Amino acid sequence: MATVAATKPAETPDEQTLREDLAAAYRLVAHFGWDELIFTHLSVRIPGPDHQFLINPLGLLFEEITASSLVKIDLQGRPVGDNTQPVNPAGFVIHSAVHAAREDAQCVMHLHTVAGTAVAAQRDGLLPLSQNALLGWDDLAYHDYEGLAVETGEKERLVADLGTHNLMILRNHGLLTVGATVADAFVRLFILQRACEMQVAAQAGGADLIHQSDAMGHKVAAQGRAAFAAGAGLSWAALRRKLDRLDPGYRA
Repeated sequence: MATVAATKPAETPDEQTLREDLAAAYRLVAHFGWDELIFTHLSVRIPGPDHQFLINPLGLLFEEITASSLVKIDLQGRPVGDNTQPVNPAGFVIHSAVHAAREDAQCVMHLHTVAGTAVAAQRDGLLPLSQNALLGWDDLAYHDYEGLAVETGEKERLVADLGTHNLMILRNHGLLTVGATVADAFVRLFILQRACEMQVAAQAGGADLIHQSDAMGHKVAAQGRAAFAAGAGLSWAALRRKLDRLDPGYRA
């Protein structure tokens, strides 16, 4: 395992909770096979006026991330605290843009999964083929590809495209979700990723596909919103229990 200097201890119990939740999310992404070597990124904002957030250090696999190895940075990408490990520049651009623009987006997750990127490469994007796809029907935005996300000029366009939505497909690139908690962002990511997997599998079958109507999409999305808050919290608690059984080292 790579050796990375730990940060100083979390300054507050709330920060430690966020560190453990975010480290758990990294380990779960690796568990589900959604990671891509040392690249892509998840972040969480630390409550307070300083607009600091936690993100992975560049160089660690997601399966190696621990609560103490997460890097605290400000909106200018400057490290805060003792851990001065570099972070992925694209991670800084994408995540700092969303955190700065959306007070409710405490957690931001961005991945390049195979199924997610496959759907992102399709002209019509996510299709109304599954219940999973319809659950986020009113909450999904798109952002056109502009190359590697390392240019700060893209920030304004990305947040304008995201608007008030919590799900985004970055065309030819990958998936992005946001949430008021790590639990919310992760469960949204799971549902969106599974919808993309279902779409690719359905298309691979070669049969005529049943597309649900836009009206049905709005209906299912409204039904889903009513149950999401409780469902996300219960799902995240179950996932944390699973991780504690299989891979408890994330808490370190």
